[in-house]
Amino acid sequence: MPLFGNTFSPKKIPPRKSASLSSLHTLDRSTREIELGLEYGPPAMNLGGQSWKFEDGQWISESGGNASGRELQRLKKRNVQLEEENNLLKLKIEVLLDMLTETTVEYHMIEKEVEDIKSQHRRKK
Repeated sequence: MPLFGNTFSPKKIPPRKSASLSSLHTLDRSTREIELGLEYGPPAMNLGGQSWKFEDGQWISESGGNASGRELQRLKKRNVQLEEENNLLKLKIEVLLDMLTETTVEYHMIEKEVEDIKSQHRRKK
């Protein structure tokens, strides 16, 4: 026998109604499109007085005109390409300078060997 009376037994919750409260599911597709305006474009929003539209995986500002936003995106991509090309050219210049240094050192070593051979030949005479 329990110490404080009955054991804990919660009340059973009534099952939910399976039918939707909305009658939209009874409408055919064309009526739903007209009623709800399902012909939509890319997502858009307004933040701080600026309009933004989601295109090609990025948010583009429409405040300054659609073309300027796209132009800005194009210029950013071009800037990244040019920076990559610039880094590649800097690397090539560094490699060429290393090659030039190596060749110059080899030339000076050969020149010194020739001078040594000439001086040895003069001593023998």
